[in-house]
Amino acid sequence: MPKINVYLPDELAEAVRVAGIPVSAVCQRALEQAVRRVTAIRETALGDLDDADLAARLPNFTPRARAAVLLSVDRSRGDGSAAVGSAHLLAGMLAEGTNLALHVLRVEEIDPDRVLQGLAGQPAAEPGGDPDDTLHFSAPAANALELAVTEATAFGHNYIGCEHLLLGLIAEPDGVGGQLLRSLGAELRLTRRAVAAALAGYVHLRAQAPPPADPASTAGPSPEIAALLAAAVRRELQPIVARLERLEERAGGTDAD
Repeated sequence: MPKINVYLPDELAEAVRVAGIPVSAVCQRALEQAVRRVTAIRETALGDLDDADLAARLPNFTPRARAAVLLSVDRSRGDGSAAVGSAHLLAGMLAEGTNLALHVLRVEEIDPDRVLQGLAGQPAAEPGGDPDDTLHFSAPAANALELAVTEATAFGHNYIGCEHLLLGLIAEPDGVGGQLLRSLGAELRLTRRAVAAALAGYVHLRAQAPPPADPASTAGPSPEIAALLAAAVRRELQPIVARLERLEERAGGTDAD
């Protein structure tokens, strides 16, 4: 039977040892479930999909996340691509325009317009096209969607939003979308913390804000809430940013010696 090494943080490895968890059995079940989900995503035919079709195929995705995926399909068709790639998913998330992931990017001082400009200079082609010309997700895009589900589960969320999709794209190692985000300074652990702070701040600020005139509105946060949200997230991120800066200074001092 083939062997796959699984690397864990020291604290988690110790907790697993103390609890006596059967690592092999747990990992096998988790990998089986992940393979089924990724296979289902890869085999999803992206023909004339509408929102209801996508809701059935990607359950628990929020309306904004589904809108981002549908926009990515449109972008792929416009490019004449053989598959919907991770770059298309990223472009769809940007084009949706009202989601929390965009606020997280701005807090990390990554301008969404700059990301869009970067996408314009990137090849969108990725492995995973279908020989029968039926549009499917590329392998990296399918993996990013699966990682988005994993990130949502880790947060304890029963939904998958664009903020989880952003994390999935950053975590996926091979796709054009994730490579671009990381080149612009997106770092997975820092972005996770930004997402957590943004969600906490958003819930708090929405609770204090008056209800919208149209309860069915899908508009994003008001400019006032968005500004307060950004300030709250920046305060949350200050300690880790300061720590990173100290580490960089030490590394620079070591190099100078």
